[in-house]
Amino acid sequence: MSTTTVVHLLRHGEVHNPQGILYGRLPDFHLSERGHEMAERAAVWLSGRDVAALYSSPLERAQETAEPVAERFGLSIRLDDRLTEAGNSFQGTAFSARSIRNPRIWHRLYNPFQPSWGEPYTAIVARMVDVIKLVRKEAWGREAVCVSHQLPIWMARRAAEGQRLWHRPDRRRCNLASVTTLTFEDHRLVSVGYSEPAAELYPAGPVMPGA
Repeated sequence: MSTTTVVHLLRHGEVHNPQGILYGRLPDFHLSERGHEMAERAAVWLSGRDVAALYSSPLERAQETAEPVAERFGLSIRLDDRLTEAGNSFQGTAFSARSIRNPRIWHRLYNPFQPSWGEPYTAIVARMVDVIKLVRKEAWGREAVCVSHQLPIWMARRAAEGQRLWHRPDRRRCNLASVTTLTFEDHRLVSVGYSEPAAELYPAGPVMPGA
């Protein structure tokens, strides 16, 4: 008889970022008031599940998203660097879709398949797979939550579904405080699910990919 184990990849909630900075791995970027409410809704969505382990990226916005889950299930938050945001050479700038028209940055954009401006997609997948295996082993036969960031979660999903890793950032399906659910039978992945517990709180208009 096989054993079912479930790993939920929870993206952090909205960040207070009035200047529109691509904050990447920079410290001191915290959830907004709405972001905290998003985190609460994600925790409510997880209620009733058999969550036995809780891991988080060490960045503040991820830890703050994990806190309502920790309180609801009486779990400690275990930090793991492998869940952190992807490296990006544009970190710290007010980067937008219009920024790519600037010839001074074109030398960073020569290879969208790697990508040349940041951490290689294959490296992101490798670290996410490592931590998912660790968490699955710890929560064997039960469920676990890993709080991370949009690109790492999206890369884990695309790898799980056997899709190519390069993609259009504006087409990622990994919204704020969303939950990407990986269900395993023993060591075999049998399904990938996706939910948006905080959809009612999403701001109107376009949102910068990433973060």
